[in-house]
Amino acid sequence: MTNKAPANEKKHLILRLWKYIKPYKLLAFAAFALTVLSNILSLAGPLLSGYAIDVIEQGIGKVDFNSVIKYILLMAAVFALSSVLSYILSIIMIKIGKSIVYSIRNDVFDKLSNMPVSFFDRQKAGEVISIISYDIDTVHSLISTDIIQISTSIVTVLGALVMMLAICPRLVLIFAVTVPMFALYTRMRIRKVRPLYRERSQQLGRLSGFGEETITGQKTVKAYNREGYMLSRFDGINEDATKAAFNAEYLGSITGPVANFFNNSSIALVCTFGGLLYMAGAITLGNISSFVLYSRKFAGPINEFANILSDLQSALAAANRIFSLIDASPEKPDTPDAKTLDNVEGNIEFKDVSFSYDYSVEILDSVNFSASQGTITAIVGPTGAGKTTIINLLMRFYDQQDGVISLDGVDIQKLKRDNLRSHYSMVLQDTWIFHGTIYENIAYGSKGATRKEVEEAAKAVEMHKYIMSLPNGYDTVISDNGSNISKGQKQLLTIARAMLSPSSILILDEATSNVDIVTELKITKAMNRITKGKTCFVIAHRLSTVENADNILVIDKGKIVEQGTHKNLLKQKGLYEKIYSSQFIK
Repeated sequence: MTNKAPANEKKHLILRLWKYIKPYKLLAFAAFALTVLSNILSLAGPLLSGYAIDVIEQGIGKVDFNSVIKYILLMAAVFALSSVLSYILSIIMIKIGKSIVYSIRNDVFDKLSNMPVSFFDRQKAGEVISIISYDIDTVHSLISTDIIQISTSIVTVLGALVMMLAICPRLVLIFAVTVPMFALYTRMRIRKVRPLYRERSQQLGRLSGFGEETITGQKTVKAYNREGYMLSRFDGINEDATKAAFNAEYLGSITGPVANFFNNSSIALVCTFGGLLYMAGAITLGNISSFVLYSRKFAGPINEFANILSDLQSALAAANRIFSLIDASPEKPDTPDAKTLDNVEGNIEFKDVSFSYDYSVEILDSVNFSASQGTITAIVGPTGAGKTTIINLLMRFYDQQDGVISLDGVDIQKLKRDNLRSHYSMVLQDTWIFHGTIYENIAYGSKGATRKEVEEAAKAVEMHKYIMSLPNGYDTVISDNGSNISKGQKQLLTIARAMLSPSSILILDEATSNVDIVTELKITKAMNRITKGKTCFVIAHRLSTVENADNILVIDKGKIVEQGTHKNLLKQKGLYEKIYSSQFIK
């Protein structure tokens, strides 16, 4: 059973790849026809060469130079035409490969867009990027290059075998011994090499993930003088990746020299026994020459196939990672009777909601609260108390195990996710700015936003003057992740983006953590003006930002231990008062 598993896996991967090739089967058939025709033409070369040698062999004064020149010109013509057909074949295969890789990348990215947040919490970004770039490029190489070589090898081997049988069947018996021996050796080698290439792909993904993690955190690394530590960690991961690549490529590369040995041994035997047959008058010199050339064409592709065997194994390992991602469980689909809500007021209610990420440690325990339209609900508490988890459940990034969360009286698990999320706008502590203009970044969450609306949102967060001071104003291009602006400015842009959104519910998760006190006060005043009529949730450690909230939920160890207004909570002398005093009372 264990011996058949790799073969079944390989067959499964090839069938999956065929589904992508199938739409281009006419082009693929044309490519195969060109392969056959090109190889038939190239196979005519040795035959014409043998005819020319037989003409020359007649002796001095007996050589028919007109026939020799004719054979030479015919050889030049067939080789030239074969080269043209090979060029056209390459263009077709590149086109097919490009289209297939385009489809695979689309499917992978589409899959990623449908994956739950839990997937990205577990998976390193670098490993996913490695699949999108390295693994898909490896498959592209298989389709655009390796398939041509394999097809050419098969056609050439069969054609050369037919020609050798026509010239001298007795000499073909040599290959009846050497080829099976090589085939047996190759089969044994494949079984050992396949898992090594899978390990190489995994280690390269791990290396890519660590590299992405380190580069994005380079400021922190330098601030703590941890370059040596990160280098030592990288050395370990790099050593594992290098070792995995070496083992795979070393054992894979052994096949090529062994193939050369069988190839050269076969040709040596052909020359030896062919010479004996020539001396016995059983074969002409021209036929020996043609047979030797055909034997090279017969053994050469086998050698080439051995050389690309490592690439084939690498491509199959890459395809396995790609299809594992495509086959990963997507976000739980909406129920068949899932509803959509229009004209949402924004009334939120939690009833006995409990939640655990891994079903072992309970993060929320029987949480109950409600938030009415147009009110501001603040969520405060110690780190790890479950504040962000409440937001994750509101957005249905995760689904609770017990209890009910309702929006305007409707269980959110009975709503379509895209419809539910369309009613929220969100600002996270970790800002996300993409490569594009300032206008595009602010207008990202609001389709069809006008320049005036964007400017009003920027003015509300005190960014308009700064933006206008830039050479291109709102058309200024921000580099990837906003590296050419400050962290506080990035936060302001994301807040402006959320304010511009037409959604009914606004979520601010430590949204003012990266701005100074003066700017924070300005943002708070602007939010009080702009967020009227919206239901707002604010997560904050700095309690100065939640003093005006209509209701403050104090979370501790997954439970709401206190709730009320700022003044009422201070009077209770509980956890809220303790946290507030630690921040403001010297």
